[in-house]
Amino acid sequence: MMKSDPDKANSKIKILDKIGSVGALLSAAACPACFPLFAIVGSALGLGALRPFEGYAMYAMQAFVLLALLGNIIAYRAHRRRGPLLLGVLSPLLVFFAYHVMFSPPLIYVGLFGLLGAAVWNFIENKRCAHRGTEKSVAVILKSVIACPNCGFQKEETMPTDACQFYYECVGCKTLLKPKQGDCCVFCSYGTVKCPSIQQQRDCCKT
Repeated sequence: MMKSDPDKANSKIKILDKIGSVGALLSAAACPACFPLFAIVGSALGLGALRPFEGYAMYAMQAFVLLALLGNIIAYRAHRRRGPLLLGVLSPLLVFFAYHVMFSPPLIYVGLFGLLGAAVWNFIENKRCAHRGTEKSVAVILKSVIACPNCGFQKEETMPTDACQFYYECVGCKTLLKPKQGDCCVFCSYGTVKCPSIQQQRDCCKT
């Protein structure tokens, strides 16, 4: 089954953290004078030819670090795991601090490898999310009977599958119902069946 254009675009967006972290490491490897630890790797990959452009490579490294930061934020929106987000945000901050405030190659090494670790962590979490999504692809009940807490009037309604329904006007007394505190929609508060998102154990308001 071929992927649609939006699916392809999402797939490309989800690898920004990988591109950024690997790109930052390769850019640093092209600067053996500043990062001798990467000299062997750079030579093995033929990056020694870029030595005359070492200054540009440093700018490229910083650009890739920013790209990795953006990718980590996007990855967090997909899997909602704070661990890789924390690592993916602190690592770029460490790189820029060690480069602009107090030049320290060891700290830059730590930051770059932290970005790589965050990219791997994001990959694992995305795989877990995809696996859970497959497991939760069960029959979803779309009908729910809403009971008005004001007048007791009940009516069966079809629940939306693509958004939370925050408001519902009672047919009996015209009261405008709102979700109770802690609930995502009126069906979760007053319906006989929870909304489709909650049935599938996912964030109701997440697109």
